[in-house]
Amino acid sequence: MPGLLHLAAAVGRPDEHDLDALVAAVRLAERGGLDFVTFGDPAAPAGPDELAALPAVAAATERVGLVPALPAGPGGVLESGVPGTGVAEAGVPELGVPERGVPEAVEELDRVSRGRAGWWSDAAARPAGGAGSGEPVSGARPVRVVGATGARDAAARCADVVLVQAGGAAQAAALRAELRAPAAGSGRDPDGLRVLASLLVDLDGEYAAERGHGGGGPRLTPRGPLYRGGPVDLAELIASWHAEGAVDGFHLTPVDPRRDLERLVNGTVALLQHRALFRTFYPGGTLRDHLGLARPRALT
Repeated sequence: MPGLLHLAAAVGRPDEHDLDALVAAVRLAERGGLDFVTFGDPAAPAGPDELAALPAVAAATERVGLVPALPAGPGGVLESGVPGTGVAEAGVPELGVPERGVPEAVEELDRVSRGRAGWWSDAAARPAGGAGSGEPVSGARPVRVVGATGARDAAARCADVVLVQAGGAAQAAALRAELRAPAAGSGRDPDGLRVLASLLVDLDGEYAAERGHGGGGPRLTPRGPLYRGGPVDLAELIASWHAEGAVDGFHLTPVDPRRDLERLVNGTVALLQHRALFRTFYPGGTLRDHLGLARPRALT
């Protein structure tokens, strides 16, 4: 019997710096009850403009989780997903991310968002309890969201949410099993790890009948698995993968943010809610509540 379905989405565009549009997108995601939204991605961390905007986004929303992609440190490893513990030295100048100021930005985000935020790091996150694992302002360890492009064992041991790329339900199920095994081997309850399939979504609808799209499932592209079709077929794909126990949910990146996020929330998510497959309200006030994750042992 699969657990609760979890849904998240990427918002904003790297070439767009419209704060009002960003706030509107996050509020739309919140109206749909999405667990969290992400800003940036592991290949292109959230830049200074996005980080600076996040406190305003948090102030304009109530429950949805806010997960900025933070820059990796030396060797591609994020030292910690917690403000003030080495992230300041983890700049990626070629991507326009400042070497200073990142901890202050996420600390302010945590302060104004009442602990709702999570942190999205490189897959090779450091184990919990390691050096420099201080707590954020809210007093609760943030939810760690990572992309499983490498170092899956480390992700399984340290992350709360792992994003995987799969072209079908069988591949997604295999990746989920690969992550749950080392999680259990490290002493974690594997049921405390959320594995979400990452999909690019093009909800134009024009391609629903094309082989490999719509009801045929996603197609592999250089950017990752791409679903092209209508909101209804996407709801069917999400429901079937989840019912099979292939994944715990989905992280969806709109190809056309202005068009596809609206169709995702008002079409796909609304249909899943109508079929009682996705919640219509938030169960609590933090991202950890949304994901059904227990509080870290040190904080209970």
